[in-house]
Amino acid sequence: MSKIVFNQRSDFKLNRYKWSYRLMVFIGIGLSLFVFGCGSDEDDNPKSITEDTLIDDENIVLLQGELTEDTTLTSDYNYLLRGAVFVIDGVTLTIEPGVTIYGEQAQNGTLIINQGGKIMAEGTADAPIVMTSDAFIGFRGRGQWGGLIINGKAPTNQGVTYGEGDTGTFGGTDPNDSSGVLRYVRIEYAGIEFSPDNELNGIALQGVGSGTVIEYVQVHMNQDDGIEMYGGTVNLKYILITGARDDSFDWTDGWTGKGQFWVVQQYGDDADNGFENDNSSKNNEATPRSAPTIYNATLVGDPTDGKKSDNGMLIREGAAGMYANFIVTGFKKVGLDINNASTHKQANDGNLVVKNSIFFENGKANFGDEKDDDGFDEAAWVKGYDNYEIDPKLTDAFNKDNPNFTSGATGITVASPPSDDFFEAVNFIGGVSPLNNWTQGWTTSDRN
Repeated sequence: MSKIVFNQRSDFKLNRYKWSYRLMVFIGIGLSLFVFGCGSDEDDNPKSITEDTLIDDENIVLLQGELTEDTTLTSDYNYLLRGAVFVIDGVTLTIEPGVTIYGEQAQNGTLIINQGGKIMAEGTADAPIVMTSDAFIGFRGRGQWGGLIINGKAPTNQGVTYGEGDTGTFGGTDPNDSSGVLRYVRIEYAGIEFSPDNELNGIALQGVGSGTVIEYVQVHMNQDDGIEMYGGTVNLKYILITGARDDSFDWTDGWTGKGQFWVVQQYGDDADNGFENDNSSKNNEATPRSAPTIYNATLVGDPTDGKKSDNGMLIREGAAGMYANFIVTGFKKVGLDINNASTHKQANDGNLVVKNSIFFENGKANFGDEKDDDGFDEAAWVKGYDNYEIDPKLTDAFNKDNPNFTSGATGITVASPPSDDFFEAVNFIGGVSPLNNWTQGWTTSDRN
């Protein structure tokens, strides 16, 4: 049986704590809520794990500093990230199915995989790996811990650079670089704000290479973007982003990877775009140019609640790419906005393609340009690519408690993905097959 590695000579410290909710603390919180239930929201501060709540029926292990030796987190324990925890170059962090890792609010708990380090987080549908807030259930919310940052050695159009929030160096010359595996992993309530305009994403993939495997991953209720790619060549399959406060998927700096079977569900209390796709704001023509290949995605905005949930797909700053078999619906602004002249050139030259997709009931228009900067006509452009403005017949995609993203759309032409080791053949539009609802069973819709 695998063991937790502990070396007193290293900066990595493991301390076992007994943890669970004390019955009296739980009762006390309940009574407090009853007595002070009429107070303002500001009075309801999140409650975190503290030593006052440790009892004997469950073990928790404290993680802090650097992991300087190969380390396995076994399912015998749960774990607490205190501050930034780094997996350094040459070290592999293995996480067993069913493990829960808590990010400590008080110390900005964050997990960072350095260049040359690896994370082997291989959960299962029956026992996903969960990285979540250390707040009590009922007190959880966006931005309560840092999230997961992975730094790789794949190319970016900014060269070798440094991540936001002191999250490490990334970028290089190895497109096939591997940072490990994420499979059946949930990241919840992350995205802590280090400073104004410097919030962490649920997962930041910074110069991550195509040797990394990422599939069956949910990012839920993140304060900033759900997943952001900063350059790199990493591929992602079976990805669900729910309740992200900013963009659900975001990329920049030359990401050229692949994607298939993606789903976005926004909550209108606070959300930006389903996709926000840039090449480089510093130099729209920087290379490698952001040009991913993505087949089969369902992007669901929030047309009724709150004031937010902007655009389905915002493509700008010289980005290119292939997007096919999409469903984009329910955003308050437009379904597709291709923005600024450098991006319009990519579209007119055939380097940016959106095809065989459904855009339906987006607030201002299915196709449009919020800035109308040089007269590019999205509605006219998409007509040449077998796009549709018809009801996708989604089963229950706007349900925030128990969503179902399968589609019964008929009478449409489905685009065939490339024939390679990554893409799967499909005969349906959207991110979820009617015969394989991969989003159910291991994911969550809890919002506190």
